[in-house]
Amino acid sequence: QVQLVESGGGLVQAGGSLRLSCAASGRTFRLSAVGWFRQAPGKEREFVAAISWSGATIYYADSVKGRFTITRDNAKNQGYLQMNSLKPEDTAVYYCAARTPFTAATTRQYDYDYWGQGTQVTVSS
Repeated sequence: QVQLVESGGGLVQAGGSLRLSCAASGRTFRLSAVGWFRQAPGKEREFVAAISWSGATIYYADSVKGRFTITRDNAKNQGYLQMNSLKPEDTAVYYCAARTPFTAATTRQYDYDYWGQGTQVTVSS
């Protein structure tokens, strides 16, 4: 079992930056792909970024490519999402998710087995 807790959300002006963290419990996190997803009010949850367990494979949604960076520190059982040049349309609840160990990183939320509670990111114009 993996438990995930996001932190680092908040209110920021357009053009600003935030760094989200995903703290994981359990010994299998380092072997699990990690994804970040977000859900804006009135919209469906959407893919943001994903990273394989080794860090060798990374995916980004087109809407965040070049602005967001996903990383992980397996020694610390942590995942991160660095968000730069934030826009009002980035406002959403951001979720960290992890897959069953030894499975590939994907962009599909239904492939992810473990989810955090989410952290709110609000970008003002």
